[in-house]
Amino acid sequence: MVIGCPRSGTTLLQLMLHAHPRIAIPPENRFVLPAYHHRRRFGDLREPANRRRLAEWLVRGPKTKFASFGLDPDRMVEQIVAGPPTVGSALATVFRAYAARFGKPRWGDKRPSYVTNLEIVSQLYPAAQFVHIIRDGRDCVASLKGKWWHHGGSYQAVSRWAQAVDHGARAARRLGPDTFYELRYEDLVRDPERELAALCGFLGEDYHPAMAEPARIAPLVPSTRSRDHALTRGSVTGSRIGSFAHRLEPWEVSLCEAVLAGRLRSHGYQLSGAPPPPVAVRLRYEKVALRHRFAEPRRLAVRGYQRLRRPPPVADRGQPAGQPG
Repeated sequence: MVIGCPRSGTTLLQLMLHAHPRIAIPPENRFVLPAYHHRRRFGDLREPANRRRLAEWLVRGPKTKFASFGLDPDRMVEQIVAGPPTVGSALATVFRAYAARFGKPRWGDKRPSYVTNLEIVSQLYPAAQFVHIIRDGRDCVASLKGKWWHHGGSYQAVSRWAQAVDHGARAARRLGPDTFYELRYEDLVRDPERELAALCGFLGEDYHPAMAEPARIAPLVPSTRSRDHALTRGSVTGSRIGSFAHRLEPWEVSLCEAVLAGRLRSHGYQLSGAPPPPVAVRLRYEKVALRHRFAEPRRLAVRGYQRLRRPPPVADRGQPAGQPG
């Protein structure tokens, strides 16, 4: 599973992995987390009729993005109905079908929001391996703040990067080196062959040179056709490294370095020496960050309540350990 703060290089890494002759990573979906959160509405999945309800929602739901997988919806429904009675199995059936479309034995998934929902993803796919890509937080903020889909401006972007890095650090401690792998965007684009070879070692696969040329398959992936991912259609480049210096206002650089200093240094990023931000700027940021900090206890409380209600099993039952990417 490819995870990370949005605009950290998750799409580039997705393409690199998809270029491997044994690994398939589909476009981003909108069905994994919703299926888990709303699993009770489908009823007891031991009943074929309820598996059909789940399958119909998955392949025909207006927001699931199933269509981007290029799979036959009717055939997919029948495969899910015939499969094991868990949400994870139903979802994995789709990913396996996508991998089979390319003649590949391994599948994976990519979505930045998984970084704050790793417990859920681990429940769905107990054999999953996680690859966390980290990019200089200042460059992430510079890239995020101008995107139409990002709400909250620079303050939200700074807090979002901090949250992703903190969740990644906790996951690394909990999951261990056999399950969780971390790499830096900057290292990946400067020396893709070396970084990808090391990543393949973690995944238990041989490195393939095609992985270092993701532009060859980028036109085949719908999500890369947008302007947001224009760089994935060219050669791997480090041209955006350090671009925050001319893309951020001085107060934004000051804010990033004031509140992210420890996290930046711990991942090998040098500070520019910007002066502290104005007090008003720091206070506005703390207000945004406080909302993020309170969101985590709420999430944990909801999950604890759900466990008390003894929900049905959700784990994928149809794949040997180590196969999901």
